[in-house]
Amino acid sequence: MNHSDVKSVAFPKARIGVRVSAQAGAALCVACIACASGGRPGASQVRWIGSWEAAPQLTEPRNLPPAPGLSGSTLRQVVHVSLGGSRWRLRLSNQFGDGPLTVAAVRVARSAGGDSIDAATSVTVPFAGGATTTIPAGHAVLSDAVGIAVPPLSDIVVSVHILAAPPAVTGHPGSRTTSYLIPGNRTEAPRLPGAITAEHWYIISGLEVESPAESAALVVLGNSIADGRGSGTDKNNRWPDNLARRLQGSASTEHVAVLNAGIGGNKVLTGGLGPTALARLDRDVLSQAGARWLIVSDGVNDLGEARGVEGSALVARQLIDAYGGIIRRAHERGLRVYGATVLPFGGSFYASVDHELARTTVNTWIRDSGAFDAVIDLDAAMRDPADVSRLRGDADGGDHLHPNELGYRMMADAIDLALFSRQ
Repeated sequence: MNHSDVKSVAFPKARIGVRVSAQAGAALCVACIACASGGRPGASQVRWIGSWEAAPQLTEPRNLPPAPGLSGSTLRQVVHVSLGGSRWRLRLSNQFGDGPLTVAAVRVARSAGGDSIDAATSVTVPFAGGATTTIPAGHAVLSDAVGIAVPPLSDIVVSVHILAAPPAVTGHPGSRTTSYLIPGNRTEAPRLPGAITAEHWYIISGLEVESPAESAALVVLGNSIADGRGSGTDKNNRWPDNLARRLQGSASTEHVAVLNAGIGGNKVLTGGLGPTALARLDRDVLSQAGARWLIVSDGVNDLGEARGVEGSALVARQLIDAYGGIIRRAHERGLRVYGATVLPFGGSFYASVDHELARTTVNTWIRDSGAFDAVIDLDAAMRDPADVSRLRGDADGGDHLHPNELGYRMMADAIDLALFSRQ
Protein backbone atom coordinates (compact mmCIF):
# COMPACT_ATOMS: atom_id res chain seq x y z
CA MET A 1 0.00 0.00 0.00
CA ASN A 2 1.15 3.56 -0.71
CA HIS A 3 0.74 6.19 2.00
CA SER A 4 0.09 8.88 -0.58
CA ASP A 5 -3.20 7.18 -1.41
CA VAL A 6 -4.60 8.16 1.96
CA LYS A 7 -6.96 11.13 1.90
CA SER A 8 -7.75 11.48 5.56
CA VAL A 9 -7.63 9.89 8.97
CA ALA A 10 -10.77 10.13 11.08
CA PHE A 11 -10.74 10.54 14.84
CA PRO A 12 -14.07 9.28 16.20
CA LYS A 13 -15.06 11.09 19.36
CA ALA A 14 -16.94 8.11 20.81
CA ARG A 15 -14.00 5.76 21.19
CA ILE A 16 -10.26 5.61 21.41
CA GLY A 17 -8.42 4.81 18.22
CA VAL A 18 -8.28 5.90 14.61
CA ARG A 19 -10.22 4.97 11.54
CA VAL A 20 -8.71 5.45 8.13
CA SER A 21 -11.04 6.37 5.29
CA ALA A 22 -10.27 4.76 1.93
CA GLN A 23 -9.40 7.11 -0.93
CA ALA A 24 -7.95 6.45 -4.38
CA GLY A 25 -8.66 2.76 -3.93
CA ALA A 26 -6.55 2.18 -0.80
CA ALA A 27 -6.68 2.65 2.96
CA LEU A 28 -3.78 2.79 5.33
CA CYS A 29 -3.03 3.28 9.00
CA VAL A 30 -0.72 6.24 9.55
CA ALA A 31 1.22 4.09 12.03
CA CYS A 32 2.25 1.61 9.34
CA ILE A 33 6.02 1.58 8.95
CA ALA A 34 6.64 -1.68 7.13
CA CYS A 35 5.38 -0.24 3.82
CA ALA A 36 6.57 3.30 4.43
CA SER A 37 8.81 3.61 1.38
CA GLY A 38 5.87 3.31 -1.01
CA GLY A 39 7.57 0.78 -3.22
CA ARG A 40 10.54 2.94 -4.16
CA PRO A 41 13.93 1.33 -4.85
CA GLY A 42 15.77 0.54 -1.65
CA ALA A 43 12.52 0.10 0.24
CA SER A 44 14.12 -2.23 2.77
CA GLN A 45 16.73 0.44 3.60
CA VAL A 46 14.44 3.36 4.54
CA ARG A 47 11.15 4.06 6.26
CA TRP A 48 9.06 7.01 7.42
CA ILE A 49 9.82 8.32 10.91
CA GLY A 50 8.06 11.07 12.82
CA SER A 51 10.53 13.95 13.26
CA TRP A 52 8.20 16.54 14.83
CA GLU A 53 4.80 16.43 16.49
CA ALA A 54 2.30 18.84 18.04
CA ALA A 55 -0.55 17.11 19.86
CA PRO A 56 -3.85 18.57 18.54
CA GLN A 57 -6.55 19.97 20.79
CA LEU A 58 -9.56 22.24 20.51
CA THR A 59 -8.21 25.79 20.62
CA GLU A 60 -9.70 27.74 23.53
CA PRO A 61 -11.41 31.07 22.68
CA ARG A 62 -8.56 33.17 24.12
CA ASN A 63 -6.05 31.35 21.89
CA LEU A 64 -7.98 31.51 18.60
CA PRO A 65 -6.24 33.04 15.56
CA PRO A 66 -6.15 36.84 15.63
CA ALA A 67 -7.68 39.00 12.91
CA PRO A 68 -7.80 38.59 9.94
CA GLY A 69 -8.46 34.96 10.95
CA LEU A 70 -7.59 31.79 9.06
CA SER A 71 -10.11 31.97 6.19
CA GLY A 72 -8.64 33.70 3.16
CA SER A 73 -5.25 34.08 4.82
CA THR A 74 -1.75 32.63 4.71
CA LEU A 75 -0.60 31.05 7.93
CA ARG A 76 3.19 30.71 8.21
CA GLN A 77 4.46 28.52 11.03
CA VAL A 78 7.91 27.37 12.13
CA VAL A 79 8.68 23.89 13.45
CA HIS A 80 11.94 22.50 14.81
CA VAL A 81 12.59 18.97 13.57
CA SER A 82 14.69 16.41 15.43
CA LEU A 83 15.85 14.09 12.64
CA GLY A 84 16.93 15.52 9.31
CA GLY A 85 16.47 14.17 5.80
CA SER A 86 15.59 14.95 2.20
CA ARG A 87 12.01 13.58 1.80
CA TRP A 88 9.17 14.76 4.02
CA ARG A 89 5.43 14.42 4.62
CA LEU A 90 3.23 16.90 6.44
CA ARG A 91 0.14 16.13 8.52
CA LEU A 92 -2.67 18.66 8.87
CA SER A 93 -5.49 18.18 11.36
CA ASN A 94 -9.11 19.28 11.55
CA GLN A 95 -9.90 16.84 14.35
CA PHE A 96 -11.82 19.34 16.48
CA GLY A 97 -13.31 21.39 13.64
CA ASP A 98 -17.08 21.81 13.46
CA GLY A 99 -16.98 21.98 9.67
CA PRO A 100 -14.64 21.32 6.75
CA LEU A 101 -11.22 22.94 6.44
CA THR A 102 -10.20 23.81 2.86
CA VAL A 103 -6.54 24.42 2.11
CA ALA A 104 -5.66 25.95 -1.28
CA ALA A 105 -1.86 25.86 -1.18
CA VAL A 106 0.90 24.60 1.10
CA ARG A 107 4.64 25.15 0.80
CA VAL A 108 7.57 24.16 3.00
CA ALA A 109 11.02 25.72 3.08
CA ARG A 110 14.08 26.05 5.26
CA SER A 111 13.79 28.92 7.70
CA ALA A 112 15.86 32.07 7.26
CA GLY A 113 14.79 33.36 10.67
CA GLY A 114 11.54 34.93 11.87
CA ASP A 115 8.96 35.15 9.09
CA SER A 116 11.64 34.68 6.39
CA ILE A 117 12.21 31.58 4.29
CA ASP A 118 15.13 30.39 2.22
CA ALA A 119 13.30 30.81 -1.08
CA ALA A 120 15.72 28.52 -2.92
CA THR A 121 14.46 25.61 -0.81
CA SER A 122 10.73 26.35 -1.06
CA VAL A 123 8.62 23.52 -2.50
CA THR A 124 4.90 22.91 -3.01
CA VAL A 125 3.31 20.26 -0.80
CA PRO A 126 0.68 18.24 -2.71
CA PHE A 127 -2.13 16.13 -1.27
CA ALA A 128 -3.09 13.11 -3.39
CA GLY A 129 -1.41 14.87 -6.30
CA GLY A 130 -3.27 18.17 -6.00
CA ALA A 131 -2.55 21.54 -4.42
CA THR A 132 -5.97 21.85 -2.78
CA THR A 133 -7.39 19.59 -0.11
CA THR A 134 -10.54 19.69 2.00
CA ILE A 135 -10.29 18.05 5.41
CA PRO A 136 -13.65 17.01 6.89
CA ALA A 137 -14.40 17.71 10.54
CA GLY A 138 -12.86 15.06 12.76
CA HIS A 139 -10.15 14.13 10.25
CA ALA A 140 -6.46 14.65 9.52
CA VAL A 141 -4.66 14.40 6.20
CA LEU A 142 -1.14 13.27 5.33
CA SER A 143 0.55 14.91 2.35
CA ASP A 144 2.44 13.34 -0.52
CA ALA A 145 6.21 13.20 -0.12
CA VAL A 146 8.23 16.30 -1.04
CA GLY A 147 11.96 16.73 -1.50
CA ILE A 148 13.76 19.30 0.64
CA ALA A 149 17.13 18.78 2.31
CA VAL A 150 16.95 19.63 6.01
CA PRO A 151 19.68 18.90 8.58
CA PRO A 152 18.81 17.55 12.04
CA LEU A 153 17.71 20.09 14.64
CA SER A 154 16.70 22.62 11.96
CA ASP A 155 13.69 24.87 11.46
CA ILE A 156 11.20 24.16 8.67
CA VAL A 157 8.67 26.82 7.70
CA VAL A 158 5.17 25.62 6.76
CA SER A 159 3.13 28.21 4.82
CA VAL A 160 -0.56 27.38 4.34
CA HIS A 161 -3.11 29.35 2.33
CA ILE A 162 -6.51 28.57 3.83
CA LEU A 163 -9.63 29.16 1.74
CA ALA A 164 -12.13 28.36 4.49
CA ALA A 165 -11.77 27.37 8.12
CA PRO A 166 -14.47 26.30 10.58
CA PRO A 167 -15.19 28.36 13.71
CA ALA A 168 -13.81 25.59 15.93
CA VAL A 169 -10.07 25.48 15.32
CA THR A 170 -7.77 22.51 15.84
CA GLY A 171 -4.41 23.64 17.13
CA HIS A 172 -1.71 23.52 19.75
CA PRO A 173 -1.76 26.71 21.84
CA GLY A 174 1.47 25.98 23.75
CA SER A 175 3.78 26.32 20.77
CA ARG A 176 6.30 28.67 22.41
CA THR A 177 6.94 29.59 18.77
CA THR A 178 5.91 32.63 16.73
CA SER A 179 3.45 32.09 13.87
CA TYR A 180 2.53 34.65 11.19
CA LEU A 181 -0.86 35.44 9.66
CA ILE A 182 -1.53 37.68 6.66
CA PRO A 183 -4.43 38.03 4.15
CA GLY A 184 -4.22 36.39 0.73
CA ASN A 185 -1.99 33.70 -0.74
CA ARG A 186 1.53 34.60 0.34
CA THR A 187 2.89 31.07 0.61
CA GLU A 188 5.74 31.83 -1.85
CA ALA A 189 6.73 35.17 -0.33
CA PRO A 190 10.30 35.28 1.02
CA ARG A 191 9.09 37.46 3.92
CA LEU A 192 5.73 38.53 5.35
CA PRO A 193 6.07 42.18 6.36
CA GLY A 194 2.97 43.40 8.14
CA ALA A 195 1.90 39.93 9.26
CA ILE A 196 0.06 39.54 12.56
CA THR A 197 1.86 37.24 15.02
CA ALA A 198 0.62 34.65 17.50
CA GLU A 199 2.47 32.24 19.76
CA HIS A 200 0.31 29.28 18.80
CA TRP A 201 0.28 26.55 16.18
CA TYR A 202 -2.87 25.87 14.16
CA ILE A 203 -3.86 22.82 12.04
CA ILE A 204 -0.32 21.41 11.68
CA SER A 205 0.27 18.28 13.74
CA GLY A 206 3.25 16.37 12.37
CA LEU A 207 6.20 16.04 10.03
CA GLU A 208 7.57 12.67 8.94
CA VAL A 209 10.95 12.14 7.30
CA GLU A 210 12.23 9.26 5.19
CA SER A 211 15.11 7.81 7.20
CA PRO A 212 17.41 4.79 7.33
CA ALA A 213 15.66 1.67 8.58
CA GLU A 214 17.52 1.77 11.91
CA SER A 215 16.00 5.16 12.78
CA ALA A 216 13.15 5.31 15.26
CA ALA A 217 11.14 7.78 17.32
CA LEU A 218 10.88 8.44 21.04
CA VAL A 219 7.52 9.91 22.07
CA VAL A 220 7.06 11.95 25.25
CA LEU A 221 3.50 11.76 26.59
CA GLY A 222 3.06 14.62 29.02
CA ASN A 223 1.53 17.88 30.21
CA SER A 224 2.71 21.50 30.36
CA ILE A 225 6.11 20.46 31.71
CA ALA A 226 6.78 18.48 28.52
CA ASP A 227 5.05 21.22 26.51
CA GLY A 228 7.62 23.65 27.87
CA ARG A 229 5.78 26.19 30.00
CA GLY A 230 8.52 28.52 31.24
CA SER A 231 10.82 27.84 28.30
CA GLY A 232 11.79 30.62 25.89
CA THR A 233 9.75 31.71 22.88
CA ASP A 234 11.42 30.58 19.64
CA LYS A 235 14.28 29.01 21.61
CA ASN A 236 13.20 25.35 21.34
CA ASN A 237 14.52 24.65 24.82
CA ARG A 238 11.80 22.46 26.33
CA TRP A 239 13.26 19.37 27.97
CA PRO A 240 12.34 17.12 25.00
CA ASP A 241 14.15 19.63 22.73
CA ASN A 242 17.22 19.49 24.96
CA LEU A 243 17.04 15.70 24.92
CA ALA A 244 16.91 15.72 21.11
CA ARG A 245 20.10 17.79 21.03
CA ARG A 246 21.82 15.34 23.35
CA LEU A 247 20.71 12.38 21.24
CA GLN A 248 21.97 14.04 18.05
CA GLY A 249 25.31 14.69 19.74
CA SER A 250 26.11 10.99 20.15
CA ALA A 251 26.91 8.60 17.32
CA SER A 252 25.09 5.83 19.17
CA THR A 253 21.80 7.77 19.38
CA GLU A 254 21.76 10.13 16.38
CA HIS A 255 19.19 7.82 14.75
CA VAL A 256 16.56 8.77 17.38
CA ALA A 257 13.79 11.31 16.71
CA VAL A 258 12.00 13.02 19.61
CA LEU A 259 8.26 13.64 19.35
CA ASN A 260 6.79 15.94 21.98
CA ALA A 261 3.20 14.89 22.74
CA GLY A 262 2.85 17.27 25.68
CA ILE A 263 -0.32 19.33 26.16
CA GLY A 264 -0.49 22.10 28.75
CA GLY A 265 -3.12 21.39 31.41
CA ASN A 266 -3.42 17.77 30.32
CA LYS A 267 -4.53 14.95 32.61
CA VAL A 268 -4.20 11.19 32.40
CA LEU A 269 -7.64 10.25 33.70
CA THR A 270 -10.45 12.80 33.28
CA GLY A 271 -10.85 16.51 32.60
CA GLY A 272 -7.98 18.86 31.91
CA LEU A 273 -7.13 20.47 28.56
CA GLY A 274 -7.13 18.44 25.38
CA PRO A 275 -8.00 14.76 25.25
CA THR A 276 -6.69 12.88 28.28
CA ALA A 277 -3.49 10.88 27.98
CA LEU A 278 -5.55 7.70 27.92
CA ALA A 279 -7.86 9.00 25.19
CA ARG A 280 -5.04 10.22 22.93
CA LEU A 281 -2.56 7.38 23.38
CA ASP A 282 -3.34 5.85 19.99
CA ARG A 283 -3.32 9.18 18.14
CA ASP A 284 -0.29 10.82 19.73
CA VAL A 285 1.91 7.81 20.47
CA LEU A 286 0.98 4.47 18.96
CA SER A 287 0.09 5.91 15.54
CA GLN A 288 3.29 7.91 15.20
CA ALA A 289 5.47 6.64 12.36
CA GLY A 290 8.47 4.70 13.60
CA ALA A 291 7.64 5.00 17.32
CA ARG A 292 9.88 2.67 19.32
CA TRP A 293 10.05 4.25 22.79
CA LEU A 294 7.56 6.02 25.05
CA ILE A 295 8.33 8.19 28.07
CA VAL A 296 5.23 8.58 30.27
CA SER A 297 5.57 11.92 32.07
CA ASP A 298 2.02 12.84 32.99
CA GLY A 299 -0.10 12.84 36.14
CA VAL A 300 0.76 15.96 38.12
CA ASN A 301 -2.50 17.70 37.19
CA ASP A 302 -4.52 14.63 38.22
CA LEU A 303 -2.76 14.61 41.61
CA GLY A 304 -2.88 18.37 42.07
CA GLU A 305 -6.61 18.64 41.50
CA ALA A 306 -7.63 15.69 43.68
CA ARG A 307 -9.89 16.51 46.62
CA GLY A 308 -9.00 15.57 50.19
CA VAL A 309 -7.09 12.63 51.59
CA GLU A 310 -9.46 9.98 50.22
CA GLY A 311 -9.68 11.65 46.82
CA SER A 312 -5.91 11.93 46.58
CA ALA A 313 -5.41 8.29 47.51
CA LEU A 314 -8.03 7.27 44.94
CA VAL A 315 -6.38 9.30 42.17
CA ALA A 316 -3.01 7.73 43.03
CA ARG A 317 -4.50 4.23 42.64
CA GLN A 318 -6.24 5.21 39.41
CA LEU A 319 -3.04 6.68 38.00
CA ILE A 320 -1.16 3.49 38.78
CA ASP A 321 -3.86 1.46 37.02
CA ALA A 322 -3.76 3.85 34.06
CA TYR A 323 0.01 3.61 33.77
CA GLY A 324 -0.35 -0.16 33.71
CA GLY A 325 -2.87 0.07 30.87
CA ILE A 326 -0.60 2.41 28.89
CA ILE A 327 2.31 0.04 29.33
CA ARG A 328 0.24 -2.93 28.20
CA ARG A 329 -1.09 -1.21 25.09
CA ALA A 330 2.33 0.14 24.12
CA HIS A 331 3.95 -3.26 24.63
CA GLU A 332 1.36 -4.78 22.33
CA ARG A 333 2.67 -2.42 19.61
CA GLY A 334 6.30 -3.33 20.37
CA LEU A 335 7.26 -0.10 22.16
CA ARG A 336 9.53 0.08 25.19
CA VAL A 337 7.96 2.21 27.92
CA TYR A 338 9.90 4.33 30.40
CA GLY A 339 8.25 5.84 33.47
CA ALA A 340 9.22 9.35 34.56
CA THR A 341 8.61 10.15 38.21
CA VAL A 342 6.35 13.10 39.02
CA LEU A 343 8.23 16.31 39.84
CA PRO A 344 7.84 17.99 43.24
CA PHE A 345 5.27 20.78 43.50
CA GLY A 346 5.58 21.93 47.11
CA GLY A 347 4.85 25.64 47.48
CA SER A 348 2.68 25.69 44.35
CA PHE A 349 -1.08 26.05 44.09
CA TYR A 350 -1.19 22.22 44.07
CA ALA A 351 0.69 21.84 47.34
CA SER A 352 -0.97 19.96 50.21
CA VAL A 353 -0.10 17.15 52.58
CA ASP A 354 -2.60 14.86 50.85
CA HIS A 355 -1.27 15.60 47.37
CA GLU A 356 2.34 15.05 48.46
CA LEU A 357 1.43 11.69 49.96
CA ALA A 358 -0.30 10.68 46.74
CA ARG A 359 2.70 11.85 44.65
CA THR A 360 5.01 9.80 46.83
CA THR A 361 2.75 6.76 46.41
CA VAL A 362 2.79 7.08 42.63
CA ASN A 363 6.54 7.68 42.45
CA THR A 364 7.26 4.72 44.70
CA TRP A 365 5.24 2.51 42.36
CA ILE A 366 7.00 3.88 39.28
CA ARG A 367 10.41 3.19 40.86
CA ASP A 368 9.73 -0.16 42.52
CA SER A 369 6.96 -2.00 40.66
CA GLY A 370 9.07 -3.18 37.75
CA ALA A 371 6.15 -2.42 35.44
CA PHE A 372 8.11 0.02 33.27
CA ASP A 373 10.97 -1.12 31.09
CA ALA A 374 13.09 1.52 32.81
CA VAL A 375 12.61 4.40 35.24
CA ILE A 376 13.66 8.00 34.53
CA ASP A 377 13.82 9.54 37.98
CA LEU A 378 13.19 13.21 37.23
CA ASP A 379 11.96 13.74 40.78
CA ALA A 380 15.36 12.75 42.17
CA ALA A 381 17.14 15.01 39.69
CA MET A 382 14.98 18.06 40.34
CA ARG A 383 14.02 18.03 44.03
CA ASP A 384 15.47 20.32 46.66
CA PRO A 385 17.76 18.25 48.93
CA ALA A 386 16.63 20.35 51.89
CA ASP A 387 12.93 19.80 51.15
CA VAL A 388 12.18 16.91 48.78
CA SER A 389 8.59 18.12 48.30
CA ARG A 390 9.88 21.17 46.41
CA LEU A 391 11.79 21.87 43.21
CA ARG A 392 15.41 22.93 43.48
CA GLY A 393 15.60 26.70 43.73
CA ASP A 394 17.88 27.09 40.71
CA ALA A 395 15.51 24.99 38.58
CA ASP A 396 12.21 26.54 39.73
CA GLY A 397 10.37 28.61 37.13
CA GLY A 398 8.77 30.73 39.87
CA ASP A 399 5.43 29.01 40.38
CA HIS A 400 7.06 26.03 42.16
CA LEU A 401 5.46 23.68 39.63
CA HIS A 402 7.12 24.32 36.26
CA PRO A 403 10.91 24.29 35.82
CA ASN A 404 12.77 27.21 34.30
CA GLU A 405 15.09 26.98 31.29
CA LEU A 406 17.95 25.66 33.44
CA GLY A 407 15.57 23.12 34.93
CA TYR A 408 14.59 21.86 31.48
CA ARG A 409 18.27 21.35 30.66
CA MET A 410 18.73 19.49 33.93
CA MET A 411 15.80 17.21 33.15
CA ALA A 412 17.22 16.28 29.76
CA ASP A 413 20.68 15.78 31.25
CA ALA A 414 19.26 13.35 33.82
CA ILE A 415 18.16 10.88 31.13
CA ASP A 416 20.50 7.99 30.31
CA LEU A 417 21.07 8.00 26.55
CA ALA A 418 21.90 4.29 26.72
CA LEU A 419 18.12 3.71 26.89
CA PHE A 420 18.01 4.66 23.19
CA SER A 421 21.35 3.37 21.94
CA ARG A 422 21.71 1.15 18.88
CA GLN A 423 21.28 -2.48 19.84
